[in-house]
Amino acid sequence: MENGSGKMQAGPSTGSTWVEEKQEEEEEEEEEEKITDEVVNDEEDGDDGVVVDFTPGPLVTLKEQLEKDKDDESLRRWKEKLLGSLEGDLNDQREPEVIFQSIGIITDDCGETTTPLLVDKNQSAGVLFSLKEGSEYRLKLTFTVQHNIVSGLRYSNTVWKGLLKVDQNKGMLGTYAPQREPYTHTMDEETTPSGVLARGIYSAKLKFEDDDKRCHLELKYSFEIKKRG
Repeated sequence: MENGSGKMQAGPSTGSTWVEEKQEEEEEEEEEEKITDEVVNDEEDGDDGVVVDFTPGPLVTLKEQLEKDKDDESLRRWKEKLLGSLEGDLNDQREPEVIFQSIGIITDDCGETTTPLLVDKNQSAGVLFSLKEGSEYRLKLTFTVQHNIVSGLRYSNTVWKGLLKVDQNKGMLGTYAPQREPYTHTMDEETTPSGVLARGIYSAKLKFEDDDKRCHLELKYSFEIKKRG
């Protein structure tokens, strides 16, 4: 009896321990699932590409960058290759400067026409070119970069006819290091509209900014679409 009684007394005690362990396991599983859900939600939020209160890092002059890694032979050779013979022209200016020298129009009908640009970044270039309706064309830019690397140079081109906005294009040019020789960039091909209502004078604004929201050029110009002969 005592042995039986002992077993009976041990039974509830063992059962109680099992229940407690089972509850603890379930609580641990729930906690793990909660943590997993939070991690998944965080990853999903990151996939949306939404950056809140993004602040670009401080600018460092090229001269400081070269001095910082001067003991690293491989980095030094890479920078020399990137900057060419520009090292002697480096100064303490942190802000990159993009100077647009000309804007051109390339068409199958008239070939290439180039218009030089002034130094002033806010200017009115007047009527730059005339195009026939239904013709394909591309804009070609020539510019130089000075003082520092310009990161994420992009453009927006907005077109109006009268007071009505009829077109807007945006695109990325890229990241450019300073150099003495000018860069040349040809934009994507576009097609002018056709028809009686499409002919006439259009006004446009071409704007260039970088990743730090610096405006390097804001060009207001006009062009004309003529009847195809």
